[in-house]
This record gives sequence, C-alpha cells and structure tokens, in this order.
Amino acid sequence: MASYVGLPSTATPQNISSLIRAIRSTPIIDHHAHPLLTADALPSRPLLSLTSEANGDALHSSTTSLPHLRAVRQLASVLKCGLTWESVVAALEEKRLETLEDWTAECLSGIETILLDDGLDNEAESQPIQWHDSFIRDNGGKCKRIVRIEKLAADIIKVLGGISTQTITRGKSSDVLNDLFEEWAREFDRVIKAAIDDDEVVGFKSVIAYRTGLNIKSGVNEEKVRAAFSEIIENYALLDFERLEEENLNEWVVHRTAELIRDYHGIEGREVIGRRKKPIQFHTGLGDNDLIMAKASPSHLQTFVRQYPTVPIVLLHAGYPFTRETGYLASVYENVYTDIGEVFPCVSQDGQERILKEILELCPWTKILWSTDGHWFPETYLLAIMQMREVFEKVLCDYVRKGHIGWRAAIELVQDVLFKNANKLYSLGLEFSEIEEDTDIPLGTYLSDMELLQNFLRDKSVPEIVRICWNDFTSQQRMRMVPFRKFISLLNEGKPTDIGITKAVFGLIQDDSMIPSASATGEYRLHPDFSSLLAGPVAGHISMHGEFREASGARVPLCPRSLLHRAVEFGAEQGLSFLLGFEIEFLLVSRNNNSSNTRYSTLQTDGHAWSVARYYADPKVSTLLRDMVSALAAADIFVEQLHAESAAGQFELILPPYPPVQSVDTLLHTRDIMSSLATAAGYRLTLHPKPFTNACGTASHMHMSISSANGDKPETYLPFYAGILKHLRAITAFTYANMSSYERVQDSTWAGGRWVTWGTQNREAALRKIEGSHWEVKCMDGLANPYFAVAAILFAGVRGYETLEEMIWGDCEIDPARLTANDRKELGVSEMLPLTLEEALESLQKDEELCELMGSELTENYFKVKEFESAMLGGMPEDDRREWLMQRY
Repeated sequence: MASYVGLPSTATPQNISSLIRAIRSTPIIDHHAHPLLTADALPSRPLLSLTSEANGDALHSSTTSLPHLRAVRQLASVLKCGLTWESVVAALEEKRLETLEDWTAECLSGIETILLDDGLDNEAESQPIQWHDSFIRDNGGKCKRIVRIEKLAADIIKVLGGISTQTITRGKSSDVLNDLFEEWAREFDRVIKAAIDDDEVVGFKSVIAYRTGLNIKSGVNEEKVRAAFSEIIENYALLDFERLEEENLNEWVVHRTAELIRDYHGIEGREVIGRRKKPIQFHTGLGDNDLIMAKASPSHLQTFVRQYPTVPIVLLHAGYPFTRETGYLASVYENVYTDIGEVFPCVSQDGQERILKEILELCPWTKILWSTDGHWFPETYLLAIMQMREVFEKVLCDYVRKGHIGWRAAIELVQDVLFKNANKLYSLGLEFSEIEEDTDIPLGTYLSDMELLQNFLRDKSVPEIVRICWNDFTSQQRMRMVPFRKFISLLNEGKPTDIGITKAVFGLIQDDSMIPSASATGEYRLHPDFSSLLAGPVAGHISMHGEFREASGARVPLCPRSLLHRAVEFGAEQGLSFLLGFEIEFLLVSRNNNSSNTRYSTLQTDGHAWSVARYYADPKVSTLLRDMVSALAAADIFVEQLHAESAAGQFELILPPYPPVQSVDTLLHTRDIMSSLATAAGYRLTLHPKPFTNACGTASHMHMSISSANGDKPETYLPFYAGILKHLRAITAFTYANMSSYERVQDSTWAGGRWVTWGTQNREAALRKIEGSHWEVKCMDGLANPYFAVAAILFAGVRGYETLEEMIWGDCEIDPARLTANDRKELGVSEMLPLTLEEALESLQKDEELCELMGSELTENYFKVKEFESAMLGGMPEDDRREWLMQRY
C-alpha cells in the first residue's frame, strides 16, 4: 500500500558488477598517443622501452623494476607463453612475423579513436596517421592529429634556410635577418591558423618542459627573441638544425600559439561555428633524461593559465610525480584539464592507484582525460589499457564499497574520463556506444572472500556462527551453520568454504518428503556469496546466501538464486537494469496453550484497522515493531515505512529498493530477523496469504522500476510490462505458488483482483502503475520462492522489451470487476488470473516461451514438486492445513 523512495547507499554484488562491466565495456578516446612504427622499423627500437623512459645503458636496469615485471606477467598471459622476458620477446617476434596486423588490432581493441602527436623524431619510420584508422572501432570515427608546435617552428626555420650565409655577410645581415624573422613569424601564424581551421587537427602539443621548462614568463622580450633567431641562422648548418633550445624563442612559440587560439575566428574572417577552441597539450612530469624534472612541474604553468583563460590547456601524464599540483590546477581553473596517461604502464600498480586517487582528491572527473601515450609498439597501447582497467576497477570499486561514491556516479565517471570528456573537449562529435563483447563479471568475486569478510566485520564484534542460506522449491528458507572459528580457519588455510549438499535438495517438500523422481545420490556444492553478508538474524550470527554449483563449478540449472542471476543478465544483454523494493505484509498471532483446539489465534488489538495509530497502545506490540526496525538497521537494512494493515495484528513493513538479487536476499534475511524477534516476544509471525477466513489476506507486493538509461520512457517500459501481462497467468505459478495462495485471490479487496490488466494508481489491478517505469506487482504472496517469482517476471518483461511487445491493454481506471463486457473489450481485458494452483501450473505448461526462458529442466522439476506438495496438502483438513502452513511461513 505504499511506494518506495530513495536509493540504496550500500554496495552490492550487482552494482559492483555493473561498474566493472562499464570499466571493461566503455570505449576509449585515446587523446594523446604517437604513431606506431612500420614493420621494418620495429626491430630498431628496444622492447624494454615498453615500460621505461630510460634509454641507453640505463634501460637495461629496467628489468628489475616493478612496472617491467608486471608487464611480463600481463604480456605472458595474453601471449600464452612462458613467464620470462625472453619468452615474451620470442612470442612478440613471432607475432610480428606471422600476424602483425591481427596482433595490432588486438592491442588497440576498445579504442574509439586516437589523437596522434606525430612530432617525434622518427617520421620516416612511422606509419601515417590514416594507417591507424583500420585498427580503431568501426563506429564512424577517424584518427586525428595533434600538432607539436616546437617541431612545427623548427621545420619552418629549416625551410626558410635557403638564404645563404654569403648574403648575410655582405653588409645586409641585419636587414636580412629581420626580414627572415618576420617571414618565419608570418609562416608560423599561417600554419597555426590553418591547423586551427583543419578538421583533421584537433589540438596542439608543447614540449617546452623538455626544452627550457614550464616556468614560462608572462611576456616575451621581442629583441631577445629576434637575437635568438638570428643566432640559429648564423651558427647552424640549417640542414642539421633539429630543434629550438633557447628559452625566449621557445616561450614566444607557446605564447603565440595561445594568442592565435584565443583570437582566431576562421580563415579570411569565416567564423568557426559550433566548435570549441582547440586545446594545447603540455608535457608535464616524467619523461626521458632530456628533461629537467624540477622545471616539469605543472605548477609552473599557473601564470600562463591565468593569462589565457579561454584557451583550453591539458596537463599530460598527471604531472607525475607532481600529481596533486596537477589536480589542483584542473580544479581551480575552468580552462585546465588533466590527463592520466603514460603512468600506465610506466609506474607500478600501487603507484597508479595512488595517482588516480590523488587526481580525484581535488579534481572534478569532468576535467580528467585518459590516454595511452602509446608509441612505436602496439604493446604500449595494450599494456596501458589493461592496466588502466585493472586500476580503475580496484580504486573505484573500493570507493563504492566504502560509500565514497555511488555506483551509478562511478559508472558516469568512467564514461566521462574514458570517452565523453575528450569527445567534448576536442569537438569530435562521436556517438557513445559500449563495446559489444563478453564482459560478464561473476558476481561477488571482485574482492577475495577474505577481503569481503574483513570489510564486513570492520567495526563489528566477532561472530560465533556463520549461516549459509538457500530457498528451496517450496520457498522454505534452509541453511547450514558453521562455527566462525572453523570458517575463518578454512579461509586462512586457503581451503574452500563451499558445503556439500545432497542433490535431493531440490526434490524435497516442507516435511522433507522426497518427490519420486528425486534421488539421494550425488552432491551439489553450496557456494557462499560473501558479497551478500548480513548481520543476524540473531545475536552472534552472520548470514550469507549461497548458490549451488556442480563439482566442476558450473551453475546448477535448478538453483533458484542462479536463475535470478541469469534473468538479470538477460536484461543486461538488452541494456536493462532494475530496482526492486518489497512490501512485507505480515500477521502477528498469539500462541495458544496446549489445551486449545487451535495452535494460533487472532491478536487482540482494540480497534485495529489500516494505518491507525491505536496499535501502539499495546506496549508489547509497539516494542516489538520498534525492535524490528532497530535490528534491521543494525544489519544495514533501513526500513522505509511501517504501518498497520486491516486485519487484527496485521502490519506492513516497506524495504528500500535494491538491484534484483540483493533485493530478494534482503527480503529473505529481513523475514528471518522479524520472525526471530516475534518468536522471542512470544508471538508467531506468519506470511500465510489467508490465515483467517474473515480477515484480510496477506501479500508480498513488489515495486519495480527500470533503472537503466531511458527506463522512464514509454517506449522502454510499456513493452516490458506488456511482456509481463502477456505471461501473467503462467507467472502466477511462481508468484501464487501454494494451493492456499488462491484463497486470497478475490476481487474488490485491494488484493490485485482476478483480472489480467493494469491501471494507474489502481490497487485492484494486478499491475499498478505508479509513475514512469515504477510499477507495483500485486499478485504475489509470502509463500512464493521470490527468486523464482522475480526471475519469471524479469524474463517475461525483458522478452517483451526485446520483441517490442504491444501494450494491448488500456489503462484501467476502475476496479476491473466492475467493468462491463464492452469496457473490457475496449481495454483489452480478456483473461482472468488462475483460481487454483493446478490452473496456474497448467498455464505455465502451455506457455512454452516462458518455460524456455526459465529453463525446461527447472520448470519440469517445479511441476513435480508442486504436484507432490499439493497432493500432501490437499489430503489435510482445511484447518489443519492452515496451521501447518502457519508453522512454516
């Protein structure tokens, strides 16, 4: 009778998995890299430079560095070769000879486009920019160019060097040199402007950090600039001249580029419309030994940044080791962005994690870009991408687990840093689309089991008992208990914590009778999911849910929890994710003494009615309800609402929304906590759907919404809910899973009614639309195995979305039982929900599509269990059956 509000604040295996999947499937805009070498030139460069900026003799020492050792392990795993550098080199040489293009494509996999700085001093040995296009994602993108301004300036000097030294020495040297300088400056302006106007050029790059340092003065002395230029002309054989070295000349080049970017409006006055100013990338921080590290800190650029507030400036390589300075500048200046390339793979894993954390200490993630700084070898791209994804997983998942950032925000961060920020900054106009490859992540396996347990127990007392729970085919909550001392010793010794369970487990009914087709031979392994750890349900106990596996580790098709995981994965394949929140209706009954003819009787609460405050007049009941809320909060389950329902002693407790598997886990654990407290208080808590004939029934309504992008758009949620309605008669075999469930299926009692239909805020409809994709499923009770019920609903809905199922049912605004025949025809209301479990099972058998989605082995076993259970229950007198079920539910 109430909707849920808010979002869960705790990490779950599902949202951690979603984050990891985003890290692995988000396409990359590599905004700073260098061309690869031609096949002939590859042997001329040392492979040891994959992870080191050293050169010459110093490079040989890199084999004892942590980055090198990590690269060996990673390359060996990809190449499937021995775990030595020699084995890796041999395998790479084989790749070069046999499958270089395929290997290059593998190394660059996941890259949407590359922005290439082609200003390295090996132009003749490098592949042209266009050559790289065939190795990026076929998503409409092309590789683009970054112009290195110092290289451009030096090249113009060489071109203009046709004026001979003889001319300069005939007494006209001063005039000639001045004219030559003016010509050089004009040509530099022309080329920079042309580059600004060129769609194939997306930015500029300065290596002044290598030349004279980043402490650029606020202005230039033109007289000194001209003198420096003249000295080059007079003292160099221009064909041998390679680069600018003089401070004033280098600073003039950088200032002039910034001025042209700031002031430029297009060639011959043509405005550049809808395009951002092109940025200047600055090399900062680590580099080869040509660098003066003390002058490479980006903090030296602060004056320059202030001088050109409209010119985008990108600080490359995280400024490492000046990472915090880099993050600071990007955080306080609107035009400054930071890059976190090159540190992958040139810094150790611990260092990379620290760098990412230090950048995020201050810097908004909308100002962070990522690059490989790949060069020469395709393996530089491969290692950078592998290590980045690994470090992002470690740092961001840890942040989510600690509550520093929500999982959706973390996914947004990943997409911004890897793709969207660069796409916007460089005006690339690319469409974002995830990489379509197998990126399924086993839930609960990101951190080790010991790490998950240690994190869970932090700030908690050491428990005595560990419970590993499962819910069987009759929705009996079963468990195995292991003393904590034994459990922790297994973990410390590296031994498995799974438990052998007879394969008869899915052929048992409530009294442990076994269906004829089941056998006590064979064994499954019950694997605890450490990410589902919760405190309770009683003092000294901790609990987690388990999943059944074969000895090989393969999923067991009959495992209810694994089935729900599969339904969630089916939704993820269609780009859908969900939030579910349960309303737990429950009844408190008094236990009668042994002389009574009945075990339970209605709770005596004067004037009890829906939402009244009178029930708090009973201090014993009000204390119990308060204790329930407190105990759940201690287990990190935060109740959203609690109120009285219509029957005497009947209440409703509303849980927060969670992703599907966590939501069901939480529901079952909540019931255990509530039941244990009620028992301790001298009551019996029951979920029986109709415990007393003349009182209101008890349900387990489920709220659900589509939490993925576009979930609240009608084109997304209408076919989804149409799919549920299409299969709803068959779904009731799982949501009304007991013969006693159908005692509650009545019209005009706020119970969801008997008709297959939906209505906005209509509590007499089986599906109540609340707002957008947030709907309530009313045809479910507490005797259902919720893993089965939710899986059936998700499978049906996702198939409806996948096939664009038409919503042929109109919005029913009144009690469906009051519709005329003509009204029902207009609204497409033609079917009624089953009135017996037998009818529901028959509907399920006829629904071949849903049976296929759920799995034929599971549905066949479900039919057998339910028929066997119904035969047993049907043989009981009605009153005996009611009490028998109340003892168990």
